[in-house]
Amino acid sequence: MDQKPAPKILFYVQHLLGIGHLRRTATLSRNLARNGFDVTIVSGGHKIEIDFGEAKIRQLPATRATDLFFKQLVDEDGNDIDDTWRQNRSNELLHIYHEVQPDILITELFPFGRRQMRFELLPLLDAAKASENPPLIISSVRDILVAQTKPGRNDEMLALVETYFDRVIVHGDPELISLDKTFPHTKRISDKIIYTGYVVDRTGIKGDDSAPGSNEVIVSSGGGAVGTDLLKTAMQARALSKAKNMTWRMMVGTTVDESIYTELCELAPEGVIVERARKDFTTLLMNCALSISQGGYNTVMEILHAKCRAVIVPYAGGVETEQTLRAELLARRGVLQIADEDGLDPIKLAKKVDVAFAGEPSSANIDVDGAQKTVTLLKQWLAAKK
Repeated sequence: MDQKPAPKILFYVQHLLGIGHLRRTATLSRNLARNGFDVTIVSGGHKIEIDFGEAKIRQLPATRATDLFFKQLVDEDGNDIDDTWRQNRSNELLHIYHEVQPDILITELFPFGRRQMRFELLPLLDAAKASENPPLIISSVRDILVAQTKPGRNDEMLALVETYFDRVIVHGDPELISLDKTFPHTKRISDKIIYTGYVVDRTGIKGDDSAPGSNEVIVSSGGGAVGTDLLKTAMQARALSKAKNMTWRMMVGTTVDESIYTELCELAPEGVIVERARKDFTTLLMNCALSISQGGYNTVMEILHAKCRAVIVPYAGGVETEQTLRAELLARRGVLQIADEDGLDPIKLAKKVDVAFAGEPSSANIDVDGAQKTVTLLKQWLAAKK
């Protein structure tokens, strides 16, 4: 008896500054591929070494943002993208769509973000709708959205959901925060919204005292000046904290310039290790004594899964409010300590470290089964469609 071909997913993701969106997409895609889906990720950001598992990766000509407000996009060589560049990339994306002929099309964040990419996403969605056998069209979004301040933007998003999308899957737990708290217009599309729980990379391995990261303070940050300042501040905070006899391991992001990495290595005092971000980061968290990090979705969820003590320094630059809001909600549940980015110095950070060590490790009951729930939902929706 012939085996049915695996259902095909085309998963579009565009990261512009950090790599959090790509990391969450990779975690979801690995899990989907392990559970019988034929997954193709089409990425529009710069190339990053990430474990995509059995999922295939198709790289579009890359673009990135030059500022915290995402106003200017440039190509891989730093040149402003123009209409010719946009048309070429749109054509390439359409070619991939017709080549894959997916059963499910997922757009990461759009239409609740990535408005800059409408030049290629609207033709993609039109092509999907016009297909002889249209795929399920799904928007994949995190728990917290950036509030819109320009008139008409929310109506535009809602209209796009109503026109193109079958479902909006929210990778969060409504018991912690529901989508309407940061997108107050959800009632109009409530029939399409479903929560999966948080998506967590579960590849970390809990070990004994010889395991990677055991009894260490793991300090991690994204790229940019804020992330570098956090690492420098943590180096100085070590000697002022009750964890001064522990090894502090500084994880420097893969996108950080080599000159900055070299500077951090030279600044490191005895007892501090500086190295590039590692593929076993989740294992380090599973075994560490404490995590100090910014408050990005992926890292915070990995901390929750690892149930380790944590100090979070939420990034609050540009239009970002997401990290601060999520951290505050979790701090109220006793999951972590918050050190404000504004005015942070070694003394303040050391005090937060001591408070974290005085408490118990995280035991909050928050749904972190988002990757598996996504698999279950997609299988159910495909079966219903057939």
